[in-house]
Amino acid sequence: MAVPGGAERLCVLAVAPPVPPGRATAALSPLFAAEALPAAAAPERGGGARSRQSGAAAAGCPSVSVVFPGAVSRESCCRFACELLKHVLHQRHQLPLPYEQLAYFCRRAAQDGDMIKKPPSIDMASKKCQQVLMELEGVLQHLEVMFSLTLVPRVLILLGGNAMSPKELYELNLEGICLGSAEESLKTPFCVRKLFHSLFIADAFSELKVLPVVGTVVMLQGHRDCGVDWFRPKLNYKVPTRGRKLIVNLSSDGDINISASSPQAMAPAWEDYIWFQAPVTLKGFHE
Repeated sequence: MAVPGGAERLCVLAVAPPVPPGRATAALSPLFAAEALPAAAAPERGGGARSRQSGAAAAGCPSVSVVFPGAVSRESCCRFACELLKHVLHQRHQLPLPYEQLAYFCRRAAQDGDMIKKPPSIDMASKKCQQVLMELEGVLQHLEVMFSLTLVPRVLILLGGNAMSPKELYELNLEGICLGSAEESLKTPFCVRKLFHSLFIADAFSELKVLPVVGTVVMLQGHRDCGVDWFRPKLNYKVPTRGRKLIVNLSSDGDINISASSPQAMAPAWEDYIWFQAPVTLKGFHE
């Protein structure tokens, strides 16, 4: 099964024989050379990120593009997915406070009982709050496991409705990222700040109406034989086309640091990548 959206744009930095001078950039990613061509000469990629972005723009689908000036680690990609999930849940009124604040008050309430003053608008020690946080923390932990087992080119956060027809869809597209080791990659805090600065500038959530309490489903792509046992494989899943949609496109550009061993891009067998669905539907709550 080919990865929808042309996941071939995701490249992995791995150790390879030395590259002759002047050819390092081309060795990092065959797409850099294609993108350097004039638009008319660039090869067509029916499922590529470029074609899908232009198609999304033509259809009026909002998108936010973030270009990192170098390679990004797999740990950073996991942080992008986790932080975006927490951000969407708060911005779309599924959590009354940002995740970190909510978790902090709940822990303090559990430790100190009635000794700590709680915000008047919400009972932080309520069973509903504790359950929501427990389920969300479980999803975040399993996302970390998934990213450690396989490349993840795309992540979907689906609000309301069901996985086939959600009310809102938020897609994190990692296909343009060049993955590198922790030593060769940009620092995770820098990348996270750059991502959320772009989201802030885009102001993608300010004009949306308040969303009632709905279920949230998380889906992501990974290798069919990655060995994950928590996420459920969805072999025939297709990304919904209805409902409000926001695409966050991440990519690497500029000078990719190359060590003396000259890392080289390698393209995985993308036909072996399928969609996986979290078995838990996150249920938000209002004050």
